[in-house]
Amino acid sequence: MAEQKQQVAQNPLILRFHRLMDAFAKSDDERDFYLDTIEGFLVFADLDKSLEELDRLEKDLQENHERYRLIPKMTFYETKKFMEGFVNEKVYDIDTKEKLLDIIGSKEARENFLEFIYDHLTELEKWQQYYHERSRIRIIEWLRQEEIRFAFEEDIDVPNPVLEKVKHHLFDVKVPKDVQAARDAITTKSKTYYSNEALNPRPKRGRPPKQAQKVELEPEYTIDIYKTVSSSVRPFLFNPDFTSTAVTFSAKFDTEAQLIASLRGSSRVKIDTKLEALSQRLESLRHLSDRLKTTTGLGIESEEKMIQAVSQQSEEPEKGKISSIAKGFLPKKKGQLPKEKEEIQEMLQKKRKAGIKQVTPIKRGRKKKDEE
Repeated sequence: MAEQKQQVAQNPLILRFHRLMDAFAKSDDERDFYLDTIEGFLVFADLDKSLEELDRLEKDLQENHERYRLIPKMTFYETKKFMEGFVNEKVYDIDTKEKLLDIIGSKEARENFLEFIYDHLTELEKWQQYYHERSRIRIIEWLRQEEIRFAFEEDIDVPNPVLEKVKHHLFDVKVPKDVQAARDAITTKSKTYYSNEALNPRPKRGRPPKQAQKVELEPEYTIDIYKTVSSSVRPFLFNPDFTSTAVTFSAKFDTEAQLIASLRGSSRVKIDTKLEALSQRLESLRHLSDRLKTTTGLGIESEEKMIQAVSQQSEEPEKGKISSIAKGFLPKKKGQLPKEKEEIQEMLQKKRKAGIKQVTPIKRGRKKKDEE
């Protein structure tokens, strides 16, 4: 342990913002997260581990208390401030705003708030962006308060192979030129987090850029390389591969997939199911319409020809295209046997006769002369 204390990192900590954001969201009275100030790894004191492992972790944390920083708990006041800030700054619909304010003032506000947001897709994207921005400011404030020199890996403009070499030579004073250049870039980037603009980002001036199709690319991270992790801390390393959409505001669910799975009984899922069924029906109708358009011989008397085609289907199965189309799409009544050819012809004759209007002539009687 004494050898680890003497080692000094030659560049600022390389941290992953999304891991820190997730640790901040889930740190509560039952879960403790720690940040290592030498190599930048996260430690999660998982209570599901064995009692022996937890005792060894606690002993290591006490012996190296200067090395680790306990990530602050998210209080009820902070969660409420997050939600109220979003409603007041980003929600413009009056009814939606009133509903969200009612949810914030009720029990289990955090989970009910997320359930409402995920049921209203128009507010979901705005919430994710707002939560990302506010979490970034909160994390930077805490790191500045702890006087930690750092740089988020998502912000470092250094190729991944070179960044991995920087991690390998973390404690080496003499390094190759490319590693030294990368160190200088990381040091320069770390100074920007201590500026006023880091906590109060200003909108860019000038003409706004042209609206282009938004393409979301998942960041490519480097390999986790840690050299001073003790055997008692190794089982508690918190290094999941989270993406920007996997991190949620929820303390109950670990990922966005688990949160969405809990909403299966919500109205949004029911609406999606109805829309899917409706789209399938419309697709089948469109398919039928396209096939009928490409079929020849379908004019004004299409109904009569269709019925005749069905009547001749058993005798001439390969004659014409209409019979093959009508076979799969004409409705059939349950429990009713198909009509014979004679009955169909008789029905057509009655239909033709019914189509001809028969007017009863008006017979005028001769006027009878009055007999005197």
